Amino acid sequence: MKYIEFGCNRVKASQVVLGLMRIPELDIQGIDALLNTARDNGINFLDIADCYSAGKAESLLGEVFKKNPSLRDSFIVQSKCGIKKEPGKLTIFDFSKEHIIEAVNGSLKRMNIDHMDSLLLHRPDALMEPDEIGEAFNQLHAEGKVLSFGVSNMNPMQMKLLKTGLDFPIAANQVQLSICHTPMLNASYTVNMDCDSAVMRDGGVLEYCRLHKIVVQAWSVMQYGFFKGVFVGSPNYPKLNEVLNRIAKEQNSTPTAVAIAWVLRYPALMQAVIGTTKQHRVEESAKACEVKLSKYEWYELYLAAGNFLP
Repeated sequence: MKYIEFGCNRVKASQVVLGLMRIPELDIQGIDALLNTARDNGINFLDIADCYSAGKAESLLGEVFKKNPSLRDSFIVQSKCGIKKEPGKLTIFDFSKEHIIEAVNGSLKRMNIDHMDSLLLHRPDALMEPDEIGEAFNQLHAEGKVLSFGVSNMNPMQMKLLKTGLDFPIAANQVQLSICHTPMLNASYTVNMDCDSAVMRDGGVLEYCRLHKIVVQAWSVMQYGFFKGVFVGSPNYPKLNEVLNRIAKEQNSTPTAVAIAWVLRYPALMQAVIGTTKQHRVEESAKACEVKLSKYEWYELYLAAGNFLP
């Protein structure tokens, strides 16, 4: 496993992150085993959100921490808030001070912990007031409930606007990125060209994060489209799987590890969030840091996924 410095306190964070959105599919023993497998393979970072299964994911994690308190000390715990779901009402985005503080207190209670190491704002709220968010962050940090703060799915202008009200740096931006989901990269190759991929839909978020030392947390690293499916082994991507299998064989690795290594090869502060509930997949994913991709191999994979270079 490889590690990067993360957050205000510059903690040592694994480049592979265990995402816990799907743990409601497991029982307590299964979740405990999953976390232990992650820990034993060098993964020390957990990602969750208050909206995952309407809080059930956090509650299950809390049960595991209560049963095995030593596990809490083994991980950097990150949760997300801002997606507001209430029974009988529409789902909206809410970055109000009241909601942020209420959400964090609820998350801490469900997870049976006294603080979270990182809090991300979950998707952008067009009605956000930076000063109000800053007040919420200051209060949560002063109370020892949150150590670092970040965002999810924000573009550079949204981050710039948010920073006008913050006393803390943005630690991370969690965005969708995989070999088969590359809009953030495509536009950089087709500058000033008359084609669809030349339209920059993200405002240069990867470059912005590099410039400002913001950790890029890639989610859906094994998926194509918006949760359309896993590309490894998919008949929709025969050329990509041919290249993944060849490189995996050459490096005594697996296609899964190679696919995650492709994400981590990007020269920013990178983390890859995996969402598996299978222990053997966690072990495979952790080995991504052992895969050494050359520039040629990185571009070969990019092109094999159906992308193009001018």
